[in-house]
Amino acid sequence: MQTRAMGPGAGWSWLKQAINLGRNNPRALFGAAALLMLVAIIPSLVQVVAQFAFHDANAMLWIVGLTALAMLVVYPLLIGGFFRVIDATERNQPTHATALFDTFRPGEQRGRLIGFGLSLALVYVLVLVAIIAAFGSDVPGWYLQVMQASQNATTGAPPELPAIPPGLGKVFGLGMLVMMFLGGVYSIGFGQVALAGRSVGGALADGVTGTLKNLLPLLVLTVIALLGMIGLAIVLALSLGLLVGLGSLVHPALGVALAIPAYLAFLVAMYVVMFGVMYFMWRDVVGVDPATATPVSGFEA
Repeated sequence: MQTRAMGPGAGWSWLKQAINLGRNNPRALFGAAALLMLVAIIPSLVQVVAQFAFHDANAMLWIVGLTALAMLVVYPLLIGGFFRVIDATERNQPTHATALFDTFRPGEQRGRLIGFGLSLALVYVLVLVAIIAAFGSDVPGWYLQVMQASQNATTGAPPELPAIPPGLGKVFGLGMLVMMFLGGVYSIGFGQVALAGRSVGGALADGVTGTLKNLLPLLVLTVIALLGMIGLAIVLALSLGLLVGLGSLVHPALGVALAIPAYLAFLVAMYVVMFGVMYFMWRDVVGVDPATATPVSGFEA
């Protein structure tokens, strides 16, 4: 399938369009984002509970691994479902928040979505292992020591962390570049599977070629997003601190009760923007304008 090369300003355009997303059907879009967020935080909740239940780093690694494997199967289906909710709202077609789970049904390309997600996860792991082997062989051992130190830390005292190993900066920097590139492949490929009916191999090929053609706008988007996140983090911290402070004038619990909904609303908005950027990148690189396109339906499993 033919992929298009966009100009540097496309990265800013994808972000602007994503920020404006939801004007047609905000209930469906933000409702689906809230459901997606709830499912996504389940592994973190499981790990927090396990951290108090188990005081063994090896047991924690098993729990982290098992929850990650479960999400490798579930999350691609949710991404495909959310792409379709976004697409329906952009086409002014009727949809609803629970349409997020339509990809779990038979005949909705479950295998292709899961296969694409697993394929990209495998590629990322292999590349990350190669980077660690080449530039930071001590990083895995250091990470295990950090986990053990956090497990053994006493309440109210900071954990005694091991010295930072050589090569950690290179591993982190190269890992960020790999994540940026695979983010483009992820966006284009998931759009192709969920919205264009492409096979796993075809979606991977489209994702790689489309990303290679659009490295410059992707880099612009990454820089803008990082700077924006720093600014948003400062604003969020100040806003939550203000809510907690005002509520605590009455009772500390009220401060927390005011801050939690605001924080969750922020996360939902971030989900909409993040997946909106992915959708608009797909649409510009390999998709079609919703004003002239017909809906995609009837995919075989």
